Amino acid sequence: MSHHISFRTDPTPKDIENVRGIVESTSFFQDHEIPIAVELVEERLAKGLGSGYHFIFAEIEWRTAAYACYGEIPCTKGSYDLYWIATHKDYQGKGIGKKLMKEIENQIKGIGGRVIYIETSSKVQYEPTRKFYENYGCELEAILKDFYDTGDDKCIYSLVL
Repeated sequence: MSHHISFRTDPTPKDIENVRGIVESTSFFQDHEIPIAVELVEERLAKGLGSGYHFIFAEIEWRTAAYACYGEIPCTKGSYDLYWIATHKDYQGKGIGKKLMKEIENQIKGIGGRVIYIETSSKVQYEPTRKFYENYGCELEAILKDFYDTGDDKCIYSLVL
């Protein structure tokens, strides 16, 4: 991609709609999941880092093209959950997700993280998501059968930093 990608970590009120637009554009998430993504931004805006939610926003030409949300797993030392990572459909397939993952890695390493855990669905529509994580170097650690629904397993990946 010829455009410069910049990253920022502090959400702004505009990110409430940025996140909603990104998540809706992907057509991957169910209607009940979209408000959850937005709520995490709102909670971070209200409570700051005390919310436990960290964000990274990838911007191209002043437009938020992708974002990620992660946080330390309570009662662990250096283990983090990647709660959300999504790229707006207009920017998918351009390497932004890989660059965002690298930025996530760098940010988590910088605050003493040692491993990132990532959860996704086993449904066929999430095959590109699972391939993305596998191609990035994440290891499939566990499959929880019928976790989300009958026939919809939870796939748990890890990325050791």
